[in-house]
Amino acid sequence: MKGHDHSRLLNEVNSQMPKDETLAELAELFAVFGDTTRIRILWALFESEMCVCAIAELLHVTQSAVSHQLKLLRHAKLVGSRREGKTVFYYLADEHVRSIINQGMEHISE
Repeated sequence: MKGHDHSRLLNEVNSQMPKDETLAELAELFAVFGDTTRIRILWALFESEMCVCAIAELLHVTQSAVSHQLKLLRHAKLVGSRREGKTVFYYLADEHVRSIINQGMEHISE
């Protein structure tokens, strides 16, 4: 019995496969979503822009813990910030972040 030929399929899929570096960046992005505190921060910012002290109070964690997680979220380009006097307010970086959160919620709700 002879096996079937995968070469056409493999060539087709391989031609559409992103570079390894791109896939590594995507994996890093999704890894950021793998922490409950970061998800809680994103959800809070989904509702409204907030300062570190407000996020800390809402989530019942230290300002230091929030700042650490915000640094990771900023590095992943998921949140942005703006300064108003001495206070820095954080917000979701763009509509893509909202879409990722919404799609994740839809997926787990099915």
